[in-house]
Amino acid sequence: MIVRDGWPYIASALAVALIGVWLHFWPIGLVGLSLALFFAYFFRDPERAIPEDERAIVSPADGRVVALTKLDPNDPRSPTRLSIFLSPLDVHVNRAPMTGRIVELRHRPGRFLPAMRAEASVENEQTEIRIVGAHAELILKQIAGILARRIVCWKRPGDVVHRGERIGLIKFGSRTDLILPPNVLVLVRVGDRVRGGSTIVARIRE
Repeated sequence: MIVRDGWPYIASALAVALIGVWLHFWPIGLVGLSLALFFAYFFRDPERAIPEDERAIVSPADGRVVALTKLDPNDPRSPTRLSIFLSPLDVHVNRAPMTGRIVELRHRPGRFLPAMRAEASVENEQTEIRIVGAHAELILKQIAGILARRIVCWKRPGDVVHRGERIGLIKFGSRTDLILPPNVLVLVRVGDRVRGGSTIVARIRE
């Protein structure tokens, strides 16, 4: 399955390949075909097994956990930032971390620092999605990187989303953050690989 936003890229690359064949200029045809295959791989959108635990918070993206920090290191009750780095080879579809209602959606312009850098969470262009569920409230951030210059969110304020539901896309390398409230238990560590929609990264406490 390929996400719909990827088809224009695939079609453009195939057009280049066809032009190369028509002109009998095989290098152009080969480049176009290679790009089409890359775009088809990049924009893949696999199905995922979604956990049914209503207190589970799942990863919003595929990638590697690169940071787990308190927003205020001096306050143990401060929210926790969980940061996931997506390489160009990861699936870039974002998914809802929990079931709830989107109460705020805000796009913030910013820089395009490498997504691995800690300051990217604050300084880079991003979309903030605040979700209020039955047991918790959290913020999901779609953050652009040095290659990712296009953030797509398919939802609007007021929409109800379900755990693991597809909600958006970041194109070509990026970072996704979760701002978790104090009443959750984080279940992953820095360096862990996670899968969007299926890896439980935290659980809301009773």
